[in-house]
Amino acid sequence: MGAEDEQKGNQANDQPRSHPITEAQFLNWKRRKDADASARNAEAARKRAEDIASGTVQMNGRELFLHEPWVFDNSQY
Repeated sequence: MGAEDEQKGNQANDQPRSHPITEAQFLNWKRRKDADASARNAEAARKRAEDIASGTVQMNGRELFLHEPWVFDNSQY
């Protein structure tokens, strides 16, 4: 019975869609998807910057070098 279900599932995937999308529809969807991803990334970066400024999260090495370069200055010792 499991093999029959799997075979039916494979046949369903092989059949083309009944309503194919046009290139313009795809490009519109892709543009919206990219814009949403960009907005999410920008919001995450903004929140991370606020958290670093308030001192609620630890900085990684790159952020530490940008905000406190004296940590990496070996000439002081």
